[in-house]
Amino acid sequence: MKLLGPIQVYADEGTPVEVGGVRLRMLLARLALEGGRTVFADSLVNGLWGEEPPADAANALQALVSRLRRALRGYATVESASGGYRLSVRAEDVDVRHFEDLTARGRRELAAGRADEAATLLTTALGLWQGAALADVLDAPFAAPVATRLDDLRTGAAEDRCDAELRLGRYGEVLADLEAAGAERPLSERVAGLRMRALAAAGRQSDALAVYEAIRERLGDELGVDPSAELRETHLALLRGELETPVERAEAAPSRLPARLTSFVGRDKELGRLAAQLVRNRLVTIVGPGGAGKTRLSLEAATRDRAHARGRVWFVPLAGVSAPDQLADAVLGALSSTDGRLYDAGPGQRATPVERMAGLFGSGDALLLLDNCEHLVEAAAELAAELLDQLPELRILATSREALAITGESLCHLGPLDVPTGSPEPAEAAQSPAVRLFVDRAVGVRPDFTLDDTTLDAVVEVCRRLDGVPLALELAAAKLRSMSVEQIARRLDDRFRLLASGSRTALPRQRTLLALVEWSWDLLDEPERTLARRLSVFPGGATVSALEAVCADPSLPAGDIPYVLDALVEKSLVGTVDGGAGEPRYRMLETVRAYAARRLADAESTDAVTQRFAAYFLALAQEYEPPAYRRAAACDRGLRRRARQPRPRAALGRRRPGRGSGRTLRQGDVLVLGDQGDEHPARHLPGGGRRAGLPAGAGFHGGRGP
Repeated sequence: MKLLGPIQVYADEGTPVEVGGVRLRMLLARLALEGGRTVFADSLVNGLWGEEPPADAANALQALVSRLRRALRGYATVESASGGYRLSVRAEDVDVRHFEDLTARGRRELAAGRADEAATLLTTALGLWQGAALADVLDAPFAAPVATRLDDLRTGAAEDRCDAELRLGRYGEVLADLEAAGAERPLSERVAGLRMRALAAAGRQSDALAVYEAIRERLGDELGVDPSAELRETHLALLRGELETPVERAEAAPSRLPARLTSFVGRDKELGRLAAQLVRNRLVTIVGPGGAGKTRLSLEAATRDRAHARGRVWFVPLAGVSAPDQLADAVLGALSSTDGRLYDAGPGQRATPVERMAGLFGSGDALLLLDNCEHLVEAAAELAAELLDQLPELRILATSREALAITGESLCHLGPLDVPTGSPEPAEAAQSPAVRLFVDRAVGVRPDFTLDDTTLDAVVEVCRRLDGVPLALELAAAKLRSMSVEQIARRLDDRFRLLASGSRTALPRQRTLLALVEWSWDLLDEPERTLARRLSVFPGGATVSALEAVCADPSLPAGDIPYVLDALVEKSLVGTVDGGAGEPRYRMLETVRAYAARRLADAESTDAVTQRFAAYFLALAQEYEPPAYRRAAACDRGLRRRARQPRPRAALGRRRPGRGSGRTLRQGDVLVLGDQGDEHPARHLPGGGRRAGLPAGAGFHGGRGP
């Protein structure tokens, strides 16, 4: 539950949950602020309607609660309690409570003289804010006092963070923030004192003295008071040259992380969310499809983690580890156990791998990165569980196309970058993370490349057709060495041949688009490959019922399909989108679908699948063929509700009458959709469109089929 900004709700896996209606969000926010505690009905009525409650306030509240229950169904519950209601969430799941906890801990660390820990905690706390607290429900009577209190806490946390950074000698990093705070709060003596310390540390004594004189005059003119004793002491120490200069930042410990050779683009939100997860959880796994940038995100998060400055981060690349029994050796090698005695615990003693790792980690906070776990997922899960049990101060950040699935694991789902929608102008398109990444890499290949009216359409097409997958976009940008962006866009129908020249120093599976997909494909078992191949015939994805009708045969029974489909989702080969009516639709990224279609043609006859495909949609259309007296609108609603299939015309077009099984479409049987089937209603009607009241321009196919 996010309240530090516009009200937002996310499922455990990071999927946004839509809560429509201002009053409904007001109720959600009021309940969430209590972090799972009961709120009495009278308090809810006063908080939502204030001095002007509805005539039947109790029933109005109950109706509102019922709507909220429906909106949160499957994600959280609103429970009735004695005299009120409670939201079934943990306090730590509400960002307000998490912010308050981090702020309190940071303040305690600062008071104890542990400035480094304080700075980390307070920076994470401030990163939770996405705008003004309760931004879209501030009209609620309860909201203004809460928002004011939270804003005061935010102000105090920002000042504490600056104090901690100054104690670490980072005056250059906070001086701009302090100058802005001074302009916003010119009567704040604490801000003035911090500005004086930062300016003095930067060698700007005259500016520091000017800050004191400015606030002294302002306090006298506006409030009729003198500066506090603490601020006067700071001023006196500055005059005498006795003001303590913050210690210089200690030289950073040597990094064990691989160097990054390119800029980090388009993952700011994910990076902030991952940083918060690493504070709250000891095992975090970044899960997503191949090429999404899981490794790069993990490295960026690790460099910002509190353990990095102390040299307490270790990176273990597992892509080159081919067998589970080699995993422990890879980790020990990364821990610098290179003396040839990996498991030697001393004279005459033999240590287990985990015991040896514990000795090498030592005591204190540490972060271990296990990169590319998907082909060793069971062994990685067992090792992670043992290490976390043996080393209470160790945290693990893993990347994988599949979750480790052990107790305590927190998942960070990473999908493709957002691509532009509609027909954007260059400035608007440049805000898209996918476009920004492509242009950034394109400039590295061709320094004169720009995003303007002449290149916009082609760049947007490349980003969309490659689904915003970062590695695919980088491979496409590399082709600018020999092609224009328009040529690249035109050749994406043969994407695997086109995108076959990546970095020579990259891992083999990251050098070409084909190798990227094959790495994931090789990790599937035969039923998973069979379903993935057959799913490729659906251009825009399908529901479970459609998959059972089209993809099932004796080698893949219909009853197995939901479970095989679940495995494909877990392995990041298939994603889910909301199909309406509470039923998800399952779809592949276009690159994965193109590869699966090739494998379908190689592995089995496509006729059987496409015949079942055509039969399914034809039967669906015939089911909703209306009698002559029924209006076309009834058919529209029925097919829209049941089909939910993009481009069914293209689907049925795979089977032309007179081929394969000899199935033909009856003269006059018609399935009519617009050019984009997911944007226009389906109509299956006998006879002509104008007779049935269809709009002019609706196309009809007679005996030749759809």
